[in-house]
Amino acid sequence: MTPIEAIRDARALLNEAPAEQPKPLRLLAAAAFAATAAVLLAGTMVVGPGVSFDQGSTVSNP
Repeated sequence: MTPIEAIRDARALLNEAPAEQPKPLRLLAAAAFAATAAVLLAGTMVVGPGVSFDQGSTVSNP
């Protein structure tokens, strides 16, 4: 392999890969995952760890 061929091969390896178009379904799934995680984390912060709820009294319908 000559130096010119080695340089050409190295330049070919350094070229950026073609950019992939974003897929709408992937973007929607990522947004849904982020929203779900935010809601779950917010619920944990508001209620706090170690909080327990007692069983409420039975409600009778009149």
